[in-house]
Amino acid sequence: MREKPRILEQVITAKSRLFTVESLKLRFSNGQERNYERLVGSGRKAVMVVAMLDDNTVLLVREYAAGLHDYHVSLPKGLIEAGEDVLSGANRELMEETGYGARRLQELKPLSLSPGYMTHTTHVVLAQDLYEAKLEGDEPEPLEVVPIAIDNLMQLVDREDFSEARSLAALFVVRELLKAQKEQR
Repeated sequence: MREKPRILEQVITAKSRLFTVESLKLRFSNGQERNYERLVGSGRKAVMVVAMLDDNTVLLVREYAAGLHDYHVSLPKGLIEAGEDVLSGANRELMEETGYGARRLQELKPLSLSPGYMTHTTHVVLAQDLYEAKLEGDEPEPLEVVPIAIDNLMQLVDREDFSEARSLAALFVVRELLKAQKEQR
């Protein structure tokens, strides 16, 4: 395994309410030096929930996506609050965004969006055995819950209002996990 580059200099070059841009001067094990920039996360963990209404139906939400200035469909997600662990944060976000809670929650894996220049990761959680439970969220308007069949992800990929890579990756992971569990029975 390669040795990680040595950080020679680390400087914050810009900061907003949401983002911190950091410049890194690195020296690689072969002596080469390079400057990199990266977006540094807040340090708070984030969750993305694959909520299974039944064995084949997953719940997505349609909400305003400021980056694209349009409404898009994705999995329920959000930041974990102080004092919460990944699973309780996932269940809270699920209740806020879909009106359901889950009796069974399983953390699957963290996903990064662009590890070449972002430090942020999102923890994917599988939620099963759902029950109705609504919590007030921080969204500026009510979200639309969009049920889809997990065994037909290509139908979702073909939608113009679906483009979030983390959601697609999480759905793929869960689809394969559920398929393997079904085959073992």
